[in-house]
Amino acid sequence: MDARATIAAIRQGRAPGTDRITAFANGLADGSVSDAQAGAFAMAVCLQGLDEAHRVALTTAMRDSGDVLRWDVGTPVLDKHSTGGVGDCVSLILAPMLAACGVAVPMISGRGLGHTGGTLDKLEAIPGVATDVSEARLRAIVADVGCAIVGATGRIAPADRRLYAVRDVTATVDSVDLITASILSKKLAAGLDALVLDVKVGSGAFMKSREAATALARALVDTAKGAGCPTVAVLSDMNQPLAPALGNAVEVAVCMEVLSGQSDAAPRLVALAVELGCIALGLAGWPEAKARAALVRTLADGSALNRFARMIAALGGPPDMHLDWRTHLPQAPVMLPVVASTAGHIAAIDGEALGLAVVGLGGGRAREGDRIDPAVGLTAIPELGTPVAVGDPLAIVHARTPQAAEAARTAVLAAITLGGPVPVPALIIDRIT
Repeated sequence: MDARATIAAIRQGRAPGTDRITAFANGLADGSVSDAQAGAFAMAVCLQGLDEAHRVALTTAMRDSGDVLRWDVGTPVLDKHSTGGVGDCVSLILAPMLAACGVAVPMISGRGLGHTGGTLDKLEAIPGVATDVSEARLRAIVADVGCAIVGATGRIAPADRRLYAVRDVTATVDSVDLITASILSKKLAAGLDALVLDVKVGSGAFMKSREAATALARALVDTAKGAGCPTVAVLSDMNQPLAPALGNAVEVAVCMEVLSGQSDAAPRLVALAVELGCIALGLAGWPEAKARAALVRTLADGSALNRFARMIAALGGPPDMHLDWRTHLPQAPVMLPVVASTAGHIAAIDGEALGLAVVGLGGGRAREGDRIDPAVGLTAIPELGTPVAVGDPLAIVHARTPQAAEAARTAVLAAITLGGPVPVPALIIDRIT
């Protein structure tokens, strides 16, 4: 089919037909659609939008443009996806928690984007870990461990890879329809039985308003169901970091504390992981009370820690991660406390600013291709509403040089507002079914 006719129809606000959308996605994958046409398509969708049927068609066509995994593991195949936030390392604890409950979790994840950290970057802060694995290796790890957190192979949703690269340079990244198709084409290519989505809203999220987050969550749920995958989304608060640490190795350290039974090391992180896990297991037929008790038990009895350690070893990491994790994680040579100069309560936290401070330290990418320093970041970040006296720490900067540490200290002071007591926002804002 003529790609020009498809682009023209969308630009004019007409429905081109789902078969034309499918053909266009196939053209993205096989190269018959040019970069110029891909850019024009993205801009037309960004300006005019797609209805649900066409959004489902684009998602399923991009999913089917490469390999789509099929599983025969005798247990439900579940996954979780987050739209990204600061201090969000839920995947690192939820995947092994679910695996310890007896379900399979082939979690295809991504790298850091903008001010938000990436799950793969965090995992690769552990020496030896390599997340780029073949399909055969992914299958072997899932069969043995129950979970595997890996990157997408070049054969997963190639049409999306092509369109995403074009969107990045044509200012069309923020289209709800294109975001939805991009996220789900890769997730659904993993061959899932059910999916739970965590759509972040607040200062540390890409979606700053509840209205924008709700629109994205509804598009994701409706499209995933239209593509045949039972899906539930939650809106979760990102007006403060989810964990008290931002960075790669420092977030892994928090996860290791939680997996070792110290749930009070990051109570909001644990609460969200349990909530998302309950929804995922509920989609697989588990009663909520049974699911909640089983998930909490995996942290208390060490079974989630065992699954995580086995996954790390299978990905090339140290075989004794569960026993001696502190000696394996890299540490920054400079540690600088950021202290309060006045008393008050933590009244507001600019999560995006904190995330960008970590990028400035080298813990994220300012440009594609930048190398990440896994050791740098921020720790000991207090929660909203915490009372603070003069001299109390607002964070600890982990840096490569004193100059970088000082720049981050200035950024942290600007990002955290002290004031009177404030109500602490609910962690779970809404559930979209």
